[in-house]
Amino acid sequence: MKITRPTRRLPEEPPSPISTDQYLALPENERCAYRPVHPKWERLPRWCFVLYGIGTVCLILYWIMSQSTSFSDWFNGSVSAPLRMMAAALTSWIPFSLAEFAIFLLPLILFFVIRHAMRHYCDTWRSSGVFLGMLLAVAAGLFSLFVLNFAAGYRTTTLDNKLELERAEVSAQELYDTAEILVDAINRETANISFYENNFSLMPYSVSELNHKLNDAYRSFAEESELVHHADSRFKPVLISELMSYTHITGVYSFFTGEANINTHFPDYSIPYTAAHEMAHQRGIAREDEANFVAFLVCIQSDDAYIRYSAYLNLYEYVVSALRQADVELYYKSLAHLNREVSAELNAYSQFYDRYRDSTASKVSGTVNNTFLQSQGTAGTRSYGMVVDLAVAYYKENG
Repeated sequence: MKITRPTRRLPEEPPSPISTDQYLALPENERCAYRPVHPKWERLPRWCFVLYGIGTVCLILYWIMSQSTSFSDWFNGSVSAPLRMMAAALTSWIPFSLAEFAIFLLPLILFFVIRHAMRHYCDTWRSSGVFLGMLLAVAAGLFSLFVLNFAAGYRTTTLDNKLELERAEVSAQELYDTAEILVDAINRETANISFYENNFSLMPYSVSELNHKLNDAYRSFAEESELVHHADSRFKPVLISELMSYTHITGVYSFFTGEANINTHFPDYSIPYTAAHEMAHQRGIAREDEANFVAFLVCIQSDDAYIRYSAYLNLYEYVVSALRQADVELYYKSLAHLNREVSAELNAYSQFYDRYRDSTASKVSGTVNNTFLQSQGTAGTRSYGMVVDLAVAYYKENG
């Protein structure tokens, strides 16, 4: 018996893919036979998914940091430290600040981004959503850099516990006693430095030489203390330092590029201490009061008289400012004990600062900085002045 098998029909070739615009132009009853192929600007690029994945991991790490001081201590020293130093090494050969250059280019970057978006990502809701997804991916990448490089520093064991200091409310008399210790040190160093005719002291070397001296100071400090790790880095002068003065910013650490940026328009005596402060950030000391105090400890152990003078005088300004609020009589009594040259320098600085004191830029930058610092669990911009508590506790412990 002959069995007849049904003839196998070859499958019909699927219709050729068509563009989204062609697909939408078809009648609804014909669309099912086609599938649109979205152009590249209507598909989320693969790099976005990579950044989303990294950002998710970093968000989990950030939460763990907020819950565990011991984890933050480990992460800041074992993971963030090599990443920070790698970033600093990659940018150190560039003679200018890469972060500052990026700010210069920001208007141009925004122009081309908006232009590109209007050309390719405004035709359909889908393309607009893809563009928004790309922006969110970039934000996730920046957040990841912050978490990996710097965020743990805000959650580590506090400096007073590391130094075994008893940090507490301080009285006016304690502020005065601390100020007097600093006055003696300032007057002692004054004999080893020179002053301009305009009453400002003179830093007797270049920025490059200061970089070497501060690295030497940090190297010596790291050998004696576990507060910071040994690493060579550099700070960079800001090209628009005078404009930066209107924001009242003397220095800023860019954790995206690993650069310590210094406003060199301010008087010489502020530069070594400010540079040491930003270099402390490079080494993982994130809280502002702690960076201030580590900078002080590093500078006073330097073998250079001007660096020591800068540290003593800058810390004295913090202490005596708090003393003025606590007891005006003791404040003026302390000022009277300063050498004539130092008093003249402080007066000259006050006149210099008058030009920038009430600028709109300073209010905007202060608000932004305060918001960021508070978001990291600190007291905001007030934390800079909290170095006074550390100074009083330190000198009560060490005489």
